[in-house]
Amino acid sequence: MSPLRIVYLALAIWGAMHPMYWFLAWFRENGYSLGRMVDAWHANAASSGLVWDLTIAAIALTVWICAEVRVRRNWIALLAIPATFCIGVSCGLPLYLFLRTRPVT
Repeated sequence: MSPLRIVYLALAIWGAMHPMYWFLAWFRENGYSLGRMVDAWHANAASSGLVWDLTIAAIALTVWICAEVRVRRNWIALLAIPATFCIGVSCGLPLYLFLRTRPVT
């Protein structure tokens, strides 16, 4: 495996674990209510802006993944879409780059 692929994989793992640590801490403190978490994301203009920034980035990444999978026929790369929306862009993007750069057999 190339050093670049190792970096992408490490970033994907970090991008899954680090945000999840904070989300789980929030749930422990405030209860397991997704609605309350979404409300917290929109607590002020700065956090709302960040939510929209990440939402638009996630949609752009999804469009890019779909377009490239259609051309490259690298179907495994579609795993990055649920990773993006269920975990976050910080996991989905490096995961996609990891899957995109795998050697063709």
